[in-house]
Amino acid sequence: MKKAFFYFISLGISFSALSQKKEIPLWDKIPDAIESTEYAEKIVTNKDGIAVDVRKVTTPTLTAYFADQEKSNGTAVIICPGGAYGMLAIDKEGYKVAEWFNGLGINAFVLKYRLPSDLIMKNKTVAPLQDAQEAIRLLRRNAAKWKLNPNKIGIMGFSAGGHLASTLSTHYNDKVYTPTDTISAKPNFSVLIYPVISMQEGVTHQGSKDNLLGKNAQEEIVEKYSNEKQITASTPKTFLVHATDDKAVPVENSINYYLALKKEKVSAEMHLYEDGGHGFGLGVKGTNASWPKTFEKWLTVNDYTLKNDGYVFTYFKGNGEDGLHLAYSDDGYKWNTLKNDKSFLTPEVGKDKLMRDPCVIKGGDGLYHMVWTVSWTDKGIGYASSKDLIHWSKQEFIPVMAHEEKTRNTWAPEITYDEKSKTYMIYWASTIDGKFPETKSEEEKGYNHRIYYITTKDFKTFSKTKLLYEPGFNVIDATIVKINNGFTMYLKDETKVPVQKNLKVATSKKLEGPYTKASEPITGNYWAEGPTAIQINNEWIVYFDKYTQKKYGAVKQTSKGWEDISEQVSFPSGTRHGTVIKVSSSEINALKKQ
Repeated sequence: MKKAFFYFISLGISFSALSQKKEIPLWDKIPDAIESTEYAEKIVTNKDGIAVDVRKVTTPTLTAYFADQEKSNGTAVIICPGGAYGMLAIDKEGYKVAEWFNGLGINAFVLKYRLPSDLIMKNKTVAPLQDAQEAIRLLRRNAAKWKLNPNKIGIMGFSAGGHLASTLSTHYNDKVYTPTDTISAKPNFSVLIYPVISMQEGVTHQGSKDNLLGKNAQEEIVEKYSNEKQITASTPKTFLVHATDDKAVPVENSINYYLALKKEKVSAEMHLYEDGGHGFGLGVKGTNASWPKTFEKWLTVNDYTLKNDGYVFTYFKGNGEDGLHLAYSDDGYKWNTLKNDKSFLTPEVGKDKLMRDPCVIKGGDGLYHMVWTVSWTDKGIGYASSKDLIHWSKQEFIPVMAHEEKTRNTWAPEITYDEKSKTYMIYWASTIDGKFPETKSEEEKGYNHRIYYITTKDFKTFSKTKLLYEPGFNVIDATIVKINNGFTMYLKDETKVPVQKNLKVATSKKLEGPYTKASEPITGNYWAEGPTAIQINNEWIVYFDKYTQKKYGAVKQTSKGWEDISEQVSFPSGTRHGTVIKVSSSEINALKKQ
């Protein structure tokens, strides 16, 4: 409510007025107006006192619905309710639609435009267009104050409101009044829902035509306001919706407008539904009920909504010689390479100067912290940090196992941040010759890993290395995530005889353990390693490297257990063991430019 209060105060409208849905006057002085004591505005309300429709509009207004600034990129839409130019369905095709737009982070303004009348207008045919032009100019005039993007202002209309929206889209340069400035009245896009487009006999909606042009309109004016005939290459991009069985406004209105846009090579998208009739608003039942979701996708593709956070996958290729690779995804299922699959960071530290198993997290300090495997036989790991995943700090070697002379390796390090203690835990798999002889197997060249860890608050000073997890078998590739009031560890059972080579789960109330006995496998009858887990749409997904099959797979946690969704995900060819992290859309856009 504070945001709304600020906006309306800036208009000189009080907070108490806001609670009563006070509107913003469109004009200081209405052009070409005729004073009439016989003409009075009439508002029809429902049993709850909500305005359902408006008749005999005398004072055109905009009712503003401002979106949460943190969820908006400044897009605004002016909504023109329908009603055959004789009334305005201002609730169903106005206020409800505005609230829906706010849910998408889009600012919405319901236009209560004047309905054609010779009693109060010198030229009733141009009065609605005057209001629409001034509405666009008013938004652009106040764009800075209202946090709007002047290049993302659209017009939307239902039925006869669609005629007004299409009229503005094709007659935005018409000099129908003298504006107070030179601000453009051209919308950046138009949205036409079961619109009246044409004034031609056999296609038009007769009531709308009669109300706007009069019953004996000359052919010249009919042609002028048949908007499918007025389209040029400069007409704004358009989204259209219509039902084939519309008996009030024939579907040919939308079809002909679309074909004219196509002829002029104007960007357009049209959705026709088998049924729905006329006046279904945001959708009622059947296939027409899906149009808002389709429209939402169109808005997103055209950059009219603030894109949701996406995901970045950090990985290596080959033996890790060339360093860090990144891919991105909007949904966590389809992954695309960044930088044409070239390395973002070349390894510089460690015995072999490799960058395998890169694990990246975003820490409490806002930085991205990364650790990685530097060698097959070294006693430490690599570390670097970044603000943007593009520019990285100087690489450091952290000798986490240097104190153990018989350490053979330090593999697949990971980081988990504990928000409660503001502490980072770094953990990895190592084999120390002579340790845990009961599970040593020559089948794995004598490797017999356990999970070890250190903690740090600043990546400058570190705790002593300790054993984190001893499950009673050869274990590697642990990754830990915070879940509810505890922590879940996903790990690889590296046992070869009898063969396991699968992923399992252990849990703990504390990050540093103790962790429970490992679960039954959550992956199938294939070899899996390098798990990385993230929650998407309230569902936990674990991605992993199907390394013998040279591809990536995934499982999803459901109420019935773990479901293999490997066939639903796609990763770039050659991707190896990495991590998936949530990243802002602006950061992904910056990565795409590399």
